[in-house]
Amino acid sequence: MGKGDGRGRLTSPADVDDTGAHVLHVDMDAFYPSVAILDNPTLRGKPVIIGSPEGRSVVSSASYEARVYGVRSAMPVSQALRLCPKAIVVPPNFARYRELSQQVMEVFHEVTPLVEQLSIDEAFLDVSGSRRLWGRPREIAQMVRERVYEKTGLTCSVGAAATKHVAKMASTLSKPDGLLVVSAASTTSFLAPLSVRNLWGVGPKSADLLEARGIRIVADVLTTPIEVLQRVLGASMGERVWQLARGIDARSVQTERIEKSVGHEETFDVDVSDDDALRAELRRLSDRVGARLRRHDWSAQTVSIKIRFADFTTVTRGLTLAEPSNVSQRIGDVALDLFSQLHRGQAVRLVGVRAENLRPASMQGAGLWDDDAEWRRVDGALDGAATRFGAGAITRAALIGPKRGGGSLPSHPRPDDDLS
Repeated sequence: MGKGDGRGRLTSPADVDDTGAHVLHVDMDAFYPSVAILDNPTLRGKPVIIGSPEGRSVVSSASYEARVYGVRSAMPVSQALRLCPKAIVVPPNFARYRELSQQVMEVFHEVTPLVEQLSIDEAFLDVSGSRRLWGRPREIAQMVRERVYEKTGLTCSVGAAATKHVAKMASTLSKPDGLLVVSAASTTSFLAPLSVRNLWGVGPKSADLLEARGIRIVADVLTTPIEVLQRVLGASMGERVWQLARGIDARSVQTERIEKSVGHEETFDVDVSDDDALRAELRRLSDRVGARLRRHDWSAQTVSIKIRFADFTTVTRGLTLAEPSNVSQRIGDVALDLFSQLHRGQAVRLVGVRAENLRPASMQGAGLWDDDAEWRRVDGALDGAATRFGAGAITRAALIGPKRGGGSLPSHPRPDDDLS
């Protein structure tokens, strides 16, 4: 979810100049809470948190009424309730989210075939070829907002600009339920007064480095030589920030989205010190990651793990494989090896496994022999059983036992992910 709470939103008048603003970024407003409110109107106007009220669940999303109290995604629900004691905690309903997401994406495809879906609740649209049919970019953006509401009962915010980067920034600033248009000619003046933290891709660490040198807003970046930015941020990131501050973004709307990673995490109800239990959980998560890769015909070049300790210290470790793989046993072996190399002085709160640097499985070359051939057959049998009887119908004997957490979920669920 976005960090904004809706205060200070910016919107454009009907007669705004939209010359060159052919890229739309459409983002549903507080999607998960909005769906909960749609299905239970008594929640309207109240602070709503999506998560589990028990155990140590984290906030998946929150309504704008909750965000004004400082509630943010990934925050422990217990902390969120301390900030906003009157908040109503609603369990997630991913099947319902997927259903409404599909309806929203259908609206987008009715307007233009050039749709790049970023997640379950946002997408880029290139409407440069739709003007003759639907009108100017501002008119198309307004039509999209109206059609989404008519079809789903949900609101969305739209940013229209000449580039993806600026369009995404505009949609964020227009939230909730707003429309902000930035013409090509006004791009620099739009960006100049904004914080460097607003630049897409500038994380907290990069922002801290810039601000420590007095580079606080985009206007400061514009007066800073590229060589200085590269010394502060590194050659690649320095050049990237220099370009973004000037509205330079050559990325086009891509209709075929390439996943960057696939991962699952588990937050335990009680901190876990038992090494066997932690290793079993990493194996279970690896099996889920492998199954998800195979379901979408991906292989991973890199496997990484994430461990969060009782004091909230978080470490990640990764390993690049000699050959890309989607074999669950291989992914699990790497995850366990990475885990064994960690120094663990305290109990563990969360574990996660992620597959990165994905590529189509069909791109893998066939070797003279396959060290994982037997495990591939096992995976095939498990995948077939899951298709026929449901996920979890057959599992490793070592993984049978009492659950320690609330059930793992994909870190960034896609509309077609099996979240069972």
